[in-house]
Amino acid sequence: MGEITVAEVAASLAAKHRAPVGITQQERDNAVALFLSHCDTQYELLAISRSIIDRAVSLTQNHKLRGYDAVQLATALIANRVLITAGLSHLTPVAADADLVVAARAEGLAAENPNLQTPS
Repeated sequence: MGEITVAEVAASLAAKHRAPVGITQQERDNAVALFLSHCDTQYELLAISRSIIDRAVSLTQNHKLRGYDAVQLATALIANRVLITAGLSHLTPVAADADLVVAARAEGLAAENPNLQTPS
C-alpha cells in the first residue's frame, strides 16, 4: 500500500470516532496503534513516486476518482504488477468507495467493497 494510506486510515478512524454513533476514543486509539504496528511489521509501504503520481493523473482522466483515490489505485496497480511478475498471487484491493472499486475493476483488479459483503 502507499505511504499515504497511513494518514488515510488514521483519518477514517478519527471520523468514526466523531460520528454520532461512532467508536469510543479508546477504540479509535487502539485501532490506530494496531494499524501503525502492522505498518511497521506486516505491510510493505510504497513511497509515492513521480511515476505513481503520473499514473494517478492518467487514472483521473479515465475514471471518476478523487486525487488520493487515484494515487491509491495507481499504487495498487504497480504493486500488483510486481506481485504477478514475481509469480505471486494478484492483489485484491479493498475499498468502501464505490467509484474506486469500479475504477479498480476496470483496470483489471479484483477489488472488493466490504460494505457490500453479505454475512455468511
